Parts: sequence; structure tokens; C-alpha cells
Amino acid sequence: MVSVFADLEKMPGFVAGKKRSTGRNMCFTNLANQDKLTCLQTNHFFASEVPENDDSPILPGLPDDVAKHCLALVPRSNVPTIGGVCKRWRSFIQSKEFITVRKLAGMVEEWLYFLTMDTEGEGTHWEVMDRPSHKCQALPPMPGPVKAGFGVVVLNGKLLVIAGYSTTDRSTFASAEVYQYDSLLNNWSRLSKMNVARYDFACAEVNGLVYAVGGCGLDGEILSSAEVYDPDTDKWTLIESVRRPRWGCFACSLDGKLYVMGGRSSFTIGNSKFVDVYDPEVHSWGEFKNGCVMVTAHAVLGKKLFCMEWKNQRKLAIFCSEDNSWKMVPLPLTGSSSVDFRFGIFDEKLLLFSLEAGPSYQTLLYDPNAAKGSEWQISDIKPSGVFLCSVTIKA
Repeated sequence: MVSVFADLEKMPGFVAGKKRSTGRNMCFTNLANQDKLTCLQTNHFFASEVPENDDSPILPGLPDDVAKHCLALVPRSNVPTIGGVCKRWRSFIQSKEFITVRKLAGMVEEWLYFLTMDTEGEGTHWEVMDRPSHKCQALPPMPGPVKAGFGVVVLNGKLLVIAGYSTTDRSTFASAEVYQYDSLLNNWSRLSKMNVARYDFACAEVNGLVYAVGGCGLDGEILSSAEVYDPDTDKWTLIESVRRPRWGCFACSLDGKLYVMGGRSSFTIGNSKFVDVYDPEVHSWGEFKNGCVMVTAHAVLGKKLFCMEWKNQRKLAIFCSEDNSWKMVPLPLTGSSSVDFRFGIFDEKLLLFSLEAGPSYQTLLYDPNAAKGSEWQISDIKPSGVFLCSVTIKA
């Protein structure tokens, strides 16, 4: 999950990918590679006979559980095609169950998506990375007006672009609109609006729900309100507000709780070190004062939060929620002359993308599981333009 704030003053769109098996076939042990080929070869035949009735079989002549497994075996690049066969197939592909079955079949693929700015600085777009070549391909344009200060969250294999603000005729308007990119069907759709229009806020996914906290409102006022989105009902619901208004903050999920830190508060001078923690089980907020300030990049990898502060761009700050402690890891002196990075996650490793474009600026890779002394490497993964943000989607 990623939240895009004031440092994305110039943005709108994104995308990328790698195939990675994340699980074994635990339910259909008799459907091996030969069955996979058979299913793919027979899809065309069945497609011509599949009626639009929602009560009809997914694939005529096959039990639905086997038919679902056959559809889940289709390579991700071909999923948009089979999604156009009939409403029944499309509905299944859009469901959480489809990703679950793909996980059981070992077909989940990991894709890296970028929001980039054109090198001429004339516009932004979303793109997805091709795993073998590391080349990027543009996504369909995001609908709606060009926005900045919005939040980005990954939920059930889909990308949510939340709220933000638009500027027209020298006026700034906060938005409550939410758009969703389906990474399997390669299309955008509109979701229900938020209760409160906001920008420069914190957002994250926790236990299958999306939370949005704080930010600035319609008149530029600093907000303390918070709300949660349930994808099953497509509805936003207001929850208990945080104890102090805050904006320019970020959020992440750790140990099943929502952590909000960074940014500024109307109750403090300068940047806030307070960390607000929301526990969904008891529906209440707690806090402690040991957070990072002026965070320019953040990402969660495993059970740890990685941050980079504006005042210390050559060190990683790593937060452990078990004891609310931080440790600092210095960046290598070689590999990149950049001092301004944004983060990405790919293949369980942390990527540090330079905000500068050019051959002398390289992508750093940090592997927390590597042997001591070999954690840092150089990666050839780069967006096509100036990097603004990235998300990883597994579906």
C-alpha cells in the first residue's frame, strides 16, 4: 500500500509485472500440467456455448470447482480476453475467489506498477513493467480530472486511487471520488465516493478494508476525520476520528493494526512525531510518540516499516512494531549519486528509485534476508520516466 501526498504535486496515473508462484495446488491435485493445457485448449470451444444466465455452469459439462480451476490456469496476460467471453466469467474474474483459486493453483503473478512523469515534464501516466525485459508499458488512462495529493492502495488485486485535489482556473478543489484499476482485466471503474473530500491524507489496507485518515478538506482545513471502505458493500463509513488533525501523513498496516505517522498537526509546532494506532478489533485509537518526521518515502516489507526522512537521505529508518523501536541502516556510498529516493517492493526486496532521470542515477536494491555485507545491490529496474510512486500487485 502506498499513499501519495504533497511530493506528488504533479500527478495522475500507473503499472508493472513478474510471474511468481506463491502456493501449491492444494485442492486439485489431479489437475496437473496436462489438465492445464487441456483447459486452455477447450476454453475457445466452451466460450461459444456459455450462456449469459448467472445460474448456468461456468463451463458446460464440468463441475464449477473444476471450471474455476481451469479459468485460474489462464496466464494473466490472457485474462482480459476470457473476461470478455460472458458475464459469468467476468464476474468470477472480478471476485476475490478468483485470486484465491489462482494462489492454490500456483498461478499468482507479481506485477510492479509505476506512476511516472514524462521526461519533458509535460504529463504523468501509469505503466506496468514486463518481467523478462524490464520494459514498461502504459496502462489505459485513468478516468476523471488530473489530480494530485491522492492516496493509492492495493486491495484484492486491484489498485484504488482515492480522493486528491484538482486545479482549474487557479482554484483548487478537494475530491471525494475513488477510481479502481483492475489489474486482471486491465480497465478502470468508479467506486462509491468518500464521505469527506480530502487530499494529502494517510491511507492503507488493513485486513481487507481500506482506511483514510486526516488530510485537508474542501476549504483547506486540516482534518481529523477517518473513514473505512468495505469492498463487499462498496461503501465508505466514518469511524472514530484521530485525536489531533493531521495532514501530509502516511499510513501502513502492521500486525493487523493501522499506523498513521509523519506529516503535520495543527496541535504541534513543526512536524509531528506522534504515531496514531487504530485497532479494528476494538474500534479505537491509541498513540505513542516515537515516529519519523518529514518522511519522503515509506514501504512495508515483511513485518517491518522502512522509511526515509528528508533530513537524512542516506540512511534507511527501519521500524519494528513489536517494541516500537527504530534502527538506522546506511545507504552504500557507491551505486547511485542520488540523494532523493522513493521506494518500491518487488520479489520481497526493497527498491530505491532515484527521483532524477539519467544514466548516472541507478536503482538500489536492499535485501533484508541477504547475508551480512551483501544486502545492497544495483537493480536494472527503472520506470520509463521520472519516478513518482510505485505499487506491487499480486494476482
